[in-house]
Amino acid sequence: MIEYSPFWNTLKKSTETTYTLIHKHHISSATIDKLRKNKPVTTTTLNDLCRILNCRLEQVAQYTPSTEDQFL
Repeated sequence: MIEYSPFWNTLKKSTETTYTLIHKHHISSATIDKLRKNKPVTTTTLNDLCRILNCRLEQVAQYTPSTEDQFL
């Protein structure tokens, strides 16, 4: 399962807030909600967050094995 706890830690250390992400950088509130709930977001969104926060992907998302993972 991809989860976004690194994003919240990175955001906390940055000068950005969820407010600035929404109003200054035009990240939708629905996307912020998806990040809160560890729901899927696009790679474009991940790219935007890395650019805005000036960080690496692993500072936004991480993979954690889960029994909820879809079997292929």
